Amino acid sequence: MSDAQPITGLTADRIAPYVFLCGDPARVDRITEGWSDREEVLSVREYRMIRGKRGGIPMAAASTGIGAPSTAILVEELVKLGAHTFIRIGNSGGLAPDLGLGDLVVTTGAVRDDGTSRSYVAPEYPAVADAGIVQALLGAAEGRGLACRAGITWSLDAFYMRNAVLEDDGSMGSMSVEGYWPRAHAAQIEDMRAARVQNCEMESGALLTLAGIFGVRAGCICVVSDRTPWPGPAEIDLDRNMGQCIEVALAAMDEVAGQG
Repeated sequence: MSDAQPITGLTADRIAPYVFLCGDPARVDRITEGWSDREEVLSVREYRMIRGKRGGIPMAAASTGIGAPSTAILVEELVKLGAHTFIRIGNSGGLAPDLGLGDLVVTTGAVRDDGTSRSYVAPEYPAVADAGIVQALLGAAEGRGLACRAGITWSLDAFYMRNAVLEDDGSMGSMSVEGYWPRAHAAQIEDMRAARVQNCEMESGALLTLAGIFGVRAGCICVVSDRTPWPGPAEIDLDRNMGQCIEVALAAMDEVAGQG
């Protein structure tokens, strides 16, 4: 009986045990640049995956698209086929006031404010990163002298409605159509900041929750590509320091894979 997965069509002979995850399909090429035996094994919907070898160890990089639902689908199918170690490389919004554009944040745990992870397990279940991956990411960043910290990430849905912009009067508003903005969201942003949540993005909650449930290892490192609230849409920079973020993630995976 074929082990081909229903959404991606992947089979066990086309994956690798160590997998980098990113939102953007174009970033897969950047992550896998210079690998040996490099082969594109998936290009379906938002999912693109290249596998190869790095230092003789089979690895893969795959795009999840944007948000928790598509991330969960890919993680489910990869785990079923034998993948066991994941590092997400992504963009995020900075919540901590002292974070600057291009700074790196390693997620230690995620606030699960997404619908997908709650479909799997009660909201009290923690979304926690693998300690070994966290330490490897921090060590790789420190060794390169990069601005990087570890902390809690707010993982949420609805990119346009949940991203706050700064209005002319100093209040927070929404990027959504006609400025649609539930008033409680401004208070929620301040609450998260008061609780020392470092950054916000859309995938870590699902990834870390599923890793805990399925007994695999996962971690996340993100570039601060904008700050909440935005002074304006021009303040987003999705590529600021992404090259060094990828470099750190690669070095961390090398260390984790070398330990087995």
